[in-house]
Amino acid sequence: MKSVFFVVAHLISQASTQATFPVNLNSTFATSGARNVRKDTGTYGPPVEEVHYFYDQWPIGLAVSKTGRIFTCYTRGTYAFTLGEVINETTEAAYPDQTSNTPPQGLSQVSNGITFGSNDENHFVSVQALYVTPDDTLWVLDTGRPTINESGRLSMPYAAPGGPKLVSIDLTTNSVGKTYTLPLTVHYPDSYMNDLRFDLRPNATESGGGIAYIVDSSNEGRTGFIMIDLATGESWRQLNQHPSTQAISEDVPSYQGLPFYLRQPGHPLGFQVEGLDGAELNQCGEAMYYSALTTDYLYSIETRYLRANPNSDALADKRASDNVKNLGQRGGNANGFSGDSLGNIYMLMPEYNAIYIYNYTTHLTTPYVRDPRIIWPDSANVGWDGYIYFTINQLPYQADWNNGVDGRQYPGLILRSKLPNGASKNTLLM
Repeated sequence: MKSVFFVVAHLISQASTQATFPVNLNSTFATSGARNVRKDTGTYGPPVEEVHYFYDQWPIGLAVSKTGRIFTCYTRGTYAFTLGEVINETTEAAYPDQTSNTPPQGLSQVSNGITFGSNDENHFVSVQALYVTPDDTLWVLDTGRPTINESGRLSMPYAAPGGPKLVSIDLTTNSVGKTYTLPLTVHYPDSYMNDLRFDLRPNATESGGGIAYIVDSSNEGRTGFIMIDLATGESWRQLNQHPSTQAISEDVPSYQGLPFYLRQPGHPLGFQVEGLDGAELNQCGEAMYYSALTTDYLYSIETRYLRANPNSDALADKRASDNVKNLGQRGGNANGFSGDSLGNIYMLMPEYNAIYIYNYTTHLTTPYVRDPRIIWPDSANVGWDGYIYFTINQLPYQADWNNGVDGRQYPGLILRSKLPNGASKNTLLM
């Protein structure tokens, strides 16, 4: 009887002499040389141009005039001024002057042992957003809520009536025109006005003077829209605490590939919570597109419901609430919005170092531009020159979100890209 070892060895020897190389292999041995590996280039869309560099103050909002003047604003902490004009490639100056940026009684005040922001109507306290209308008017949105240092800890005091305001400046004379302040029934102490849009058509309001739409993005109080009749100065709110204006809880975005949690000195680990933030009118002013910052959903509402004044229409609030449209997810969190003459709605996407476009015709989000330099695009403005301008301020690296360690690296930036298909500033609402 042959041993098992002999039999196995014989079979192996026989198989080796009869084996043929398999015909179909999951590989190609003939391929040689460089491998064409697909990779993320980090860019798409039109070229991104560097317009201005910030070395002293991190920018928030910006606006570009018809003549090409660029204005910027900076939420106030220790900064010398909160509203500025770009002078050259690396320099800004207080606008219209340093005096306008210096409340004589300081940025805050104490009443009954509670610290409030300045109630000064005649000086800028902490400017959050800017807008230029075609009549060459610069509109300045002052939150009245600076960041101050109390006993070694940074805090944002409540607003006092008079501090939060909307101010118009004639860019021909560089002089202040009208100042609109808000009553406590419209702007609450914990409100935070974030952005603004205008419809200056005579039929926008009964008064014929146009209307301002202001975003209240408070992460402490009641989110919603604030409207001001520019002729009468009357103001009101809509969509107060509506689900469409609120942040998604426990949202964990990623910036530069890193999951982000809010780490504030003296607080347990948390989540960044910011409600209604981006907002933009459609081409003819009949719809408002908007969303919270920490949500992937986009919403819209016909502006006639926002223009309805609850002070004179008992059902105005209900009609507005009942007529919000959920347009679905857009592909990520979005910060500021802008719009152009073709009806494109630009959404700044800080998670992806990109700007997306919402196409109202197809109801889809489409890519516009992506670039590694777009590290937290904070505010955008379409100019009359066929470009969209946007600020870069590296916000996820700020000290207040990272246990007091400021990881931002100067310079901050103003970037710009050419608009698609010959688009420019939308002037239908003026």
